[in-house]
Amino acid sequence: MKVLLGLMGLLILFEGTWLFQNKPLEQSMADGEEIYQDFCLQCHLDNGKGVENAFPPLAKSDYLQNNIEASIRGIKYGLRGEITVNGNTYNGVMVNQGLDEEEVADVMNYILNSWGNKVENQITVAQVLEVKKQ
Repeated sequence: MKVLLGLMGLLILFEGTWLFQNKPLEQSMADGEEIYQDFCLQCHLDNGKGVENAFPPLAKSDYLQNNIEASIRGIKYGLRGEITVNGNTYNGVMVNQGLDEEEVADVMNYILNSWGNKVENQITVAQVLEVKKQ
């Protein structure tokens, strides 16, 4: 009986995880926009252009397009040190905002599909879970 209950619990957990990861892109982006407004807008601005020599742009960002995993890591754990975005070097600190994996995926989907950015693959919770701190 305990084994059966344990298996049912695992099934419910896996089913919930599957539903989380299959959120439609439009819903993920809408949720991500809310997160962006609460956590990212102060530095990267409402248009995603950032502040020259201080906060890198997210709009039409070559860094985001070419460094998906590093971008996820930066949002998930924070980012410190030098990066080059659209030919300009930034050397600052972005603190960990305390977002959970679903929130990281949602804000990434919003950023990666806004302000001239476009990616083919949706960022999933599973993908965020795979990204480890370095």
